[in-house]
Amino acid sequence: MVGKSVVFVANLKPRKLRGVVSEGMMLAADDGNGGVKLVTIDGDIASGSQVR
Repeated sequence: MVGKSVVFVANLKPRKLRGVVSEGMMLAADDGNGGVKLVTIDGDIASGSQVR
């Protein structure tokens, strides 16, 4: 993931996932073939930008 910009949903209510507290999630989509693809950003955008 070095050099990639991905979409995170942040500031979620803290939850324990596999024994680790999480307050955010990476946004991903089903690729229709049983796999999952991360939602990435095409181009430059400031950290913290809102997804609409």
